[in-house]
Formats: sequence, structure tokens, C-alpha cells
Amino acid sequence: MSARFDVPETDAFTRPYWQAAAEGHLLLRRCAACGRAHHYPREFCPHCWSENVTWERASGRATLYTWSVVHRNDLPPFDKRVPYVAAVVDLDEGPRMMTEVVECEEGSLRIGMGLEVGFRGAGEGTQEITVPVFRPRGSMG
Repeated sequence: MSARFDVPETDAFTRPYWQAAAEGHLLLRRCAACGRAHHYPREFCPHCWSENVTWERASGRATLYTWSVVHRNDLPPFDKRVPYVAAVVDLDEGPRMMTEVVECEEGSLRIGMGLEVGFRGAGEGTQEITVPVFRPRGSMG
């Protein structure tokens, strides 16, 4: 069995994150010691190193920080998705997140544009998982 590049690995710690995504909610972690939120999920705060962090439901709103249009990717299944927009967004709660922008023409992308979270299935069979993606705010999906 070959390694899967398109499906994140889940474990007991990240299971709440992936379960929430499957239900259409984006989670992040917030530190009770310093009050700052962070993403990707970790068991400690990357700002103050406290282990007093909890899950929090994010608003799902973000702004586009930067992006790159990927025209070539030889790894399945990405080779069938090209071109796609790999992006970094700033969540309204503060953390910066790597993601994909969907439902938006390349020429319409602008730094600082408002985005909202959406969710897409990735993988197949028992490896199916739901991942967060972002689209322009107010678009129908």
C-alpha cells in the first residue's frame, strides 16, 4: 500500500478537528494562559508554550494573505485538480492558515479579499476525510 499525499493523518488528538470539519465547522485552539488562538491544532500554545489550550469553533471568516496558482502537480490526485489556488489566509480570530481557495477565478483574487470557509471531501473509501477550503465571502457553494 502506497502513502497517501491527499489525505491528512488523523489521531486521537486531532479527531475533534476532523469530526467538526465533517459537520461543516472549523475548529482552532485557544490558549487560556495568553488568550491567543492558533492553527494548526497542537497540544500546546506556540506563543507561550502553555498546555492549557482548548478547542474553539472559528467564525469561518478570513482574509486572503497570499496565494499561488498551481499549474503542475504530478502527485495524484492533485494532477487532476490543476490549476488550483494554494493560499494562506488570515482567520478573523488571528491565526494564519494554509488552504485552498475555490469558486474564484484567478483574475479575481486580491490580497485582503474576504473569504469564508467551505468544506470538501478528500480521499476515498475508508480514507475519506473532509477538509476546509475557502471561497469569496457571500458566494454560493
